[in-house]
Amino acid sequence: MSADQLAALETPAWLDTGDNAWQLTAATLVALQSVPGLCVLYAGLVKKKWAINSMFMAFYAFAMVLICWVIWAYKVAFGVYMLPFAGRPGPVLTMNEVIVQSTLPSANVSQNFPKATMIYFQFVFAAITLILVAGAYLGRMSFRAWMAFVPLWLTFSYCVGAYSLWGGGFLFQMGVMDYSGGYVIHLSSGTAGFVGAWWIGPRLKQDRENFQPNNILLAMVGAGILWTGWNGFNGGDPYAASPDAGVAVLHTNICTAVSLLTWTAMDIAFYKKPSIIGAINGMITGLVGITPAAGFVAGWGAIIIGICTGIIPWISMNIAGKKTRIFTHHVDDCLGITHTHMVAGALGGFLTGLFATQTGSYAFGLTTDGGAIMGRGKQVWLQIVGALFIIGWNIVWTSLIMAFIKYVLRIPLRMTEEELLIGDDAIHGEEAYCFFDDVSGLVPTHTTEMRAADMMERIHRGSNVGKEHIILEGRDLEQGVSESPSHVKENGHTDDEIKQD
Repeated sequence: MSADQLAALETPAWLDTGDNAWQLTAATLVALQSVPGLCVLYAGLVKKKWAINSMFMAFYAFAMVLICWVIWAYKVAFGVYMLPFAGRPGPVLTMNEVIVQSTLPSANVSQNFPKATMIYFQFVFAAITLILVAGAYLGRMSFRAWMAFVPLWLTFSYCVGAYSLWGGGFLFQMGVMDYSGGYVIHLSSGTAGFVGAWWIGPRLKQDRENFQPNNILLAMVGAGILWTGWNGFNGGDPYAASPDAGVAVLHTNICTAVSLLTWTAMDIAFYKKPSIIGAINGMITGLVGITPAAGFVAGWGAIIIGICTGIIPWISMNIAGKKTRIFTHHVDDCLGITHTHMVAGALGGFLTGLFATQTGSYAFGLTTDGGAIMGRGKQVWLQIVGALFIIGWNIVWTSLIMAFIKYVLRIPLRMTEEELLIGDDAIHGEEAYCFFDDVSGLVPTHTTEMRAADMMERIHRGSNVGKEHIILEGRDLEQGVSESPSHVKENGHTDDEIKQD
C-alpha cells in the first residue's frame, strides 16, 4: 500500500475530526443513558424483589440489539431502498465497509465521519428504545419471552420507524419532522409498552396495591444520568458539531426544567405535596416532548412544550391512568411508559408542527420553512400522519410478535405464579442487596458463640466509658414516668449517682 493510500485511510479528505469526535461522544452519552442510567432507574423504582430482573432486562436488550444491529438491522433502518418503510437487510462487519464515509443512501445524504461512527450512534438509539419498552413490562414478563421479543421487535417495528422517518423512507420524503426520535423512539416504545402490557397481563394484585420504590436514591442517580445524557441524545442528531447541535442541547435542558417544575406544581396543587418520583416523571416527559423539536423550535417554543408536557401527561397518568378501567383492569403499565413516552412523544411531535422555525429547519439541513407559526399549517397535518403511522404500525406488530412468541414459539409471556410471588431469587438466583452461599466450613459451637457475645458486650461497655449520656427532657417513658427531670440520664441514673459510681 502506497504512502498516499495510507494517508487516505488515516485522514481522508472527507473526515472532519471535530464532527467525528462529537458524534462518538454523543453516542457514548446516549449509551450511558441505558447502561447504567435506565438500569439503575428501573432497579430503584421497582420493589426490591424485582430489582435484578428489571436491570437484567435492560442489560440484555443493550447487548442483543447491538448484535442484531450489525448482522442485519442497521441496513434495514438506514440502508438501500427495499420498501417505502424498510431498507435491504445485511451485515456491516467488514473493515472496508465500516471505515468509509458514512452515507444514508435512501435519504441521499452523507456525513463527515466514518460509517462505523454512524452505526454505533444509531445502535444506542435502537437499544434505548427497547429498554424503554421494558419499563411497561416489569414485574411479570417472562425473561425467556423478553429474550425472543427484543430481536423481533427491533426488526419489525423499530427499524421500520427509523427508515420511514430518518433513513429516507416515505415519511421522510413527505416531510414529517422528527429531530431526534419523538416518534421513532418514544411514540413507538410507548405504544409497544401499552399493547404489550395488555398481552402480558397485570402484575399480582398485591404487587399493584403495594409497589413502593425500593431505592429512590438509586432512582435519582439513574434520572440524573438520563437527563445529562440527553445532551448527546438530541445534540448528536445534526450529525455534526454544528450551531444547531448547541441549540438543541440548550433547548432540551430548558424544556426539561420547565416540565419538571410544572409537574411538581401539579403535584402540589392536587396532592398538597411535592413528589420526587413525580419530578422524575416530569423530567422524562420534558425530555421526550422536546426530542422531536429540539433544534427546530426557539427557546420560547421549548418553554411552551415544557409546560404542556408537565400538564397533559400528568393528567394522563394521574387521572386516566388511575381512574379508567382500561388501565385499572386490562393494561398494567408498570412504570407509566404509555404516559411518559406515548403521550409525551405524540404531544411533542404535534407541537413541533406548530412551533418549528424556518431558521431551525434550515440549520438542521431541511428545506422546509418550519411549522404553523411560519404560515405552514400543512406541517401540523404531516405530524399527525406520522404519529398515526407509528401508532398503528406498533399496535399491529407488537400484537403479532406477542402472539408469535406465545402461540408459535410456545414461550409463556408471563412468569409462573410462584415466580411472581418470589421474584428475583426464583428467576435469577440472586437478590439485589444480599447474596447467600451454601458452602462448607467451620461451624462454631454454642459455647463459642456465647463467649463471643460476652466479649462483644464487654467491648461495648468499655467503649462507652467516659461518653456523655443523652438527657431525656420532658419525654414520656414506657415505665409510666410522665416527665423526667432534666438531670436524669437515659440509663435512669442521676448525675450524683453516676459520680458515686
